[in-house]
Amino acid sequence: ASLVHIVACGTAAHAGFYGQQIIESVAKVACRAELASEFRYRNPVLRSNDLGIVVSQSGETADTLAAVKLMKSAGMKVIAICNVRDSSIPRECDAVMYTNAGIEMGVASTKAFTTQMSLFAVLAAALGVHRKTLSKEQEKEWVDDLLKVPEKIRLILDHSDKVKAIADRYAKKKGFLFLGRGIYYPIALEGALKLKEIAYVHAEGYPSGELKHGPIAMVEPDMVVLAIAPEGDGLLHEKSVSNIEEVKARKGTLFSLVSSSDQHLQEISDTHLVLPSVVTEEVGPLLSVIPLQLFSYYVADALGTEIDQPRNLAKSVTVE
Repeated sequence: ASLVHIVACGTAAHAGFYGQQIIESVAKVACRAELASEFRYRNPVLRSNDLGIVVSQSGETADTLAAVKLMKSAGMKVIAICNVRDSSIPRECDAVMYTNAGIEMGVASTKAFTTQMSLFAVLAAALGVHRKTLSKEQEKEWVDDLLKVPEKIRLILDHSDKVKAIADRYAKKKGFLFLGRGIYYPIALEGALKLKEIAYVHAEGYPSGELKHGPIAMVEPDMVVLAIAPEGDGLLHEKSVSNIEEVKARKGTLFSLVSSSDQHLQEISDTHLVLPSVVTEEVGPLLSVIPLQLFSYYVADALGTEIDQPRNLAKSVTVE
């Protein structure tokens, strides 16, 4: 394919934004991820040798289904990443990869998101091996890391009481700003979305590097800044930490997701959670979203909102 179009809505779109980054960086395939509601109305340039990947938990999302039809009309092949078997979107597509997450009872998507990201990780690695941008040794590391994800998620869940204590402390704050860089930016978006969906509080996700381009004006003691920075080292991490230090300088309340080796970020944070380490950097986001989902749950619980059936939301958005 000359270009891969990843199209989805809501949480599934955040999985797509993650997918775009790892497919490009690992397999060196040009990729564009965007929201289905924008994609279908902006008259995108589509070529028959482009590939479409659509993501939907329900398989019935109206805007995503319309995007499939638009891509098919251009002669493109389209693959679905979906959870519900034999739903409308897989039926319209040339191939489907089922996430097999089981029935998700709550309206706000959680395990579906983890499985969507996992499938993108598998797909990126497979493409990387096929295109010889990933060695056999790297593929083995990648697969080993993915297989260890469930036990590492269990470790995070074992510390949910710590997340609850932090959520109880911050539940009444004025607002929440989620910061992430690179593959952690979609996680910042998803963390903010979950908080909006079930706790009805003001939350925004931003790329760390954009902080000084506007959102820093909102930083004050009553604003909680959630820094998703478990990379631990490297130039990008240094840049993220330097942005995070700006938050402290302006007396923002800082809650960080960090690696065990990152003593500096732990010291400057008001509160922090240490995430289990990964060998393959691209697997990290699968772990980092879990404490943010827990945080949203406990903030919602502290505020007394309806967690499983949030107001104004439907599990499957079948109208535009």
